[in-house]
Amino acid sequence: MTRLIISNPDKRGALDHAILDGFTATLPTLEARCVIITGEQTTFSAGYDIGDLRGQEVLADEAERLVAHPFAAALEAVEAYPYPTLAALNGHAIGGGLELALACDLRIAAGTIALAMPPAKLGLVYSHTGIRKFIETIGAPRTRELFLVGRRIDARTAKDWGLVNAIAQEGRIAEEAVDLATEIAANAPLAETGNKRVINALLSAQATMDPGSERELIELRRACFASEDFREGVHAFSEKRPPRWQGR
Repeated sequence: MTRLIISNPDKRGALDHAILDGFTATLPTLEARCVIITGEQTTFSAGYDIGDLRGQEVLADEAERLVAHPFAAALEAVEAYPYPTLAALNGHAIGGGLELALACDLRIAAGTIALAMPPAKLGLVYSHTGIRKFIETIGAPRTRELFLVGRRIDARTAKDWGLVNAIAQEGRIAEEAVDLATEIAANAPLAETGNKRVINALLSAQATMDPGSERELIELRRACFASEDFREGVHAFSEKRPPRWQGR
């Protein structure tokens, strides 16, 4: 068993490039029968670090490269890990932090946390691959609620929806995550890797999309990065004020 800890205390566990690149570089080198991904103290992750996206020129020309590629590479590294992965949500899991947790095979949460997907409040069209993970996990109605309302939900609601597998007893998230990881690691390794591969292959087969539709969805997301609303959403978030949407 190995534990990977998201460490960015000054930004509530925001996923900056160093953290994302760390996942991408580290996971392929591990041989642990179960990997726990968690945060520091009472923080899991507030999502992708948008601090570098405040300048208008960066937003218009480089936002997709800055956001999509390092984040996608980190998630791919988590999903490609051959043995089971477990997200121990010791604190709030917001935006990209929640998708990172969803990239893991299992999730256990502290009962006091909140979970949310706020792209609508940032003017962001989320990736179709990311939204697909949510539909696979909690179904279309709950995915619509998460993404179109953008409201936070508590751990109990997340458990009822199937967004997390279990809620730890108060103050025992770290211990219960280790207990579960130890149980997983004691299982037959060929069965664990084989069953994980079967599950992922079946989900991948169900998610097949015709190339034309996929290009349309990719372009829809790409266009949002150059929109005035996305620019405004990022600035409003950084300045802690309500956004002034223009619809363009």
